[in-house]
Amino acid sequence: MIIDAARRLANTGEYYFSRKLRELAALNAAGASIISLGIGSPDLPPHPSVVAALGATAAQPGAHGYQSYQGTPALRQAMADFYQHHYGVQLDPATEVLPLAGSKEGLMHIGMAFLQEGDAVLIPNPGYPTYRAVAEICGAEVREYALTAETNWLPNLEALAQGDLRSVKMMLVNYPHMPTGAPASPEFLARLVQFAQAHGIMLVHDNPYGFVLNETPPTSLLSVPGAKEVALELNSLSKSHNLAGWRVGMLVGRADWLATVLRFKSNMDSGMFLGIQQAAVAALALGPEWFEELNATYRARRALVHELLAALGCEAAPGQTGLFLWAKVPAPHADGYALSDAVLAEARVFLTPGGIFGSNGNGYIRASLCQPEAVLREALARVRAASEKLYKEDRHAELAEASLPNNDTQTTR
Repeated sequence: MIIDAARRLANTGEYYFSRKLRELAALNAAGASIISLGIGSPDLPPHPSVVAALGATAAQPGAHGYQSYQGTPALRQAMADFYQHHYGVQLDPATEVLPLAGSKEGLMHIGMAFLQEGDAVLIPNPGYPTYRAVAEICGAEVREYALTAETNWLPNLEALAQGDLRSVKMMLVNYPHMPTGAPASPEFLARLVQFAQAHGIMLVHDNPYGFVLNETPPTSLLSVPGAKEVALELNSLSKSHNLAGWRVGMLVGRADWLATVLRFKSNMDSGMFLGIQQAAVAALALGPEWFEELNATYRARRALVHELLAALGCEAAPGQTGLFLWAKVPAPHADGYALSDAVLAEARVFLTPGGIFGSNGNGYIRASLCQPEAVLREALARVRAASEKLYKEDRHAELAEASLPNNDTQTTR
């Protein structure tokens, strides 16, 4: 018996890292001992107070039942306090804060709540692959806006304004930007809000990287005057508090839009475990010393990854934020796919090809900082030992033939 997949999945393949991690696991099972610098999954533990809050709550007999679809009042208040303290943004915890099981879940909730056939969505190229997948699954038209190194990975709002934006309902933005690590100034965010106001577009700002290796105070789009009228913001404790596997995020902003999202969300889950909510309250209360210690670790790791990329002849621009380094691929490698394949084959180190984030990422590669220093030193040693083979012309041509095609939209997402 054949049961066809729904048409909504026609253009959406399995998530790249879902497939790639399975491939790497098979190589490791065969004895390859691959070092992965691909996914940005923090390997560091949460603060002990966070783990203690989880354990204390889990020990309570009454903690294991269904929870509110909107999260506990304590968690919503903690999220509102976090925004007030770190961003200077005042939120009503009862109506302008919606806890989520991670911000990735929130992207789909927003799409399902607001997008339909006939709507268009502006998404960044390069950008997080889930943005495209959400728009496609919801039946909306995907319209890419180009980000390049020449514009510091910021969109050209003037050029966008000259196009036909009548069917554009939503624009997805993400600063500090993933995968490039580029920041956005408060002045640019103000221009972005003005653009949305002028064209009647909902802004959805994905903001999980502001506390990692950011040399300026983290910024919320909602700190811009008037932003609450046109914007929702997603945030997450995955990167900033080492809670990636715990799945804790938030959606904040305009109350009536959050109420619309809740109409969809409340039909999709049954609330977050109380222990995780109490642990999130503890995490959100951590002081600046937590971020200082976290970033000290990542700075040391970043220096080693810079060395690794330099050994490959890759150029990483200064001033990047977040858990990765984004670097331009040198000749003779055709693109990030070719270099990734070559490094995996010759050094048994996996780096993410920039093309999975869109065509403007084809000439780049991304390396994660989410490995201990000892592992990064081993990766660096392997790359240096393999450098001659990596840049031997005939070996490059052989590997390029086996690399992932740039125009394969199914496999690059």
